[in-house]
Amino acid sequence: MSRLLAVITVVFGLIGGVSWLVPSASAQSLSGLARVDPSMSDASLQRGTLTLKLTLSQPVPYRVYTLDEPRRLVLDFREVDWAGVSEELFAEAKALTGVRFGGFRPGWSRMVAELGGAFTLRTAEMSRDDQRGTAVLTVVLDKSDEETFAGRAGPPKGDVWPDPVASLPRKQTGRVLVVLDPGHGGIDPGASRDGQTEKELMLAFAREIEEELRRLPNVDVLLTRTDDSFVSLERRVAMAHQAEADIFISLHADALSEGHAHGATVHTLADDASDEASALLAERHDRADMLSGTDLTGQDDVVADVLLDLARQETQPRTDRLAKAIVGGLEIKGAPLNRRPYRAAAFSVLKAADIPSILLEIGFLSSDRDFKNVVDPLWRRKMAEGIRDGIQAWILADEAIRRVVRQ
Repeated sequence: MSRLLAVITVVFGLIGGVSWLVPSASAQSLSGLARVDPSMSDASLQRGTLTLKLTLSQPVPYRVYTLDEPRRLVLDFREVDWAGVSEELFAEAKALTGVRFGGFRPGWSRMVAELGGAFTLRTAEMSRDDQRGTAVLTVVLDKSDEETFAGRAGPPKGDVWPDPVASLPRKQTGRVLVVLDPGHGGIDPGASRDGQTEKELMLAFAREIEEELRRLPNVDVLLTRTDDSFVSLERRVAMAHQAEADIFISLHADALSEGHAHGATVHTLADDASDEASALLAERHDRADMLSGTDLTGQDDVVADVLLDLARQETQPRTDRLAKAIVGGLEIKGAPLNRRPYRAAAFSVLKAADIPSILLEIGFLSSDRDFKNVVDPLWRRKMAEGIRDGIQAWILADEAIRRVVRQ
């Protein structure tokens, strides 16, 4: 017989315009990997009431809340395996769209669903079957108006589960630090094709580049993620700053249904995109970050600080030289380049004002040729060598220019 498990006490109130959930003390003691049972999980919409049910192999700590712009339902769990779960499982509830799930931080999992209307959270309860040891999380939301939803939406006050990101090692004097940023990760898979995902391919590629770079004298390497975890765009930039990076390279292999994009491209930061495809990619990356549960409330869209503008003016020529050096290294290794290999757009991940930063699209999974290349470890290794050579050339040229400037 099932009984209510007091994992979370749900408290709804309008404190500072935020609707929030507070875990009880018993939530802290639960741990272990739980599996979602797709055959016993679903979603339904009846007479303005949206109900989501997830059956788990065991109870785990969790929290539930909504976010606005766009409207999203967010469920965080401790250690949940989503194997076998698909977006189609929730298709019956027309009010749930764009459902995604996966790892969020080490040890934590997340499910995010876009809401096709204003639905405010009524209850979130977990019941447990004492005989089987399984648990069922039932989330109920009611149709409401936009003003009520906006007033109650927002993350829980305080960080209930602290960010486990460890402190970064101190940079060594006289050495060049390269930060490699494998795109996407965790709940955000990026592009996918034939069972291959951008997040997995770019993590493998980052490790291959790291191995090549460690062959260079006076070069250290830091990855923004080393496993299948979600790292927000803001956190990636913050890591580069915290580590005092000399170079930041974000790695991607997107898919574009619009047109027939193929070949490697290097993107730099610009307020105005160099072309429509680059603008679309930048918008898509930011949207993926938002849909993964990132709350952008209160954050400025435009950095207007004069000092940052001055820093960018100084950094931009170094960034442009880095882009040319990377393209040159890839070209020597025989990489198929896009007919316009140098592009620019307002990529949020490139907004470190004082660090030369580029976003490298090594290819497009939507291209048959590029897909065949990107999934080939031998081809990726060759490209990693080209990137290594490009970085080495940039380091030598950058130091020579700095010596001239100092004279």
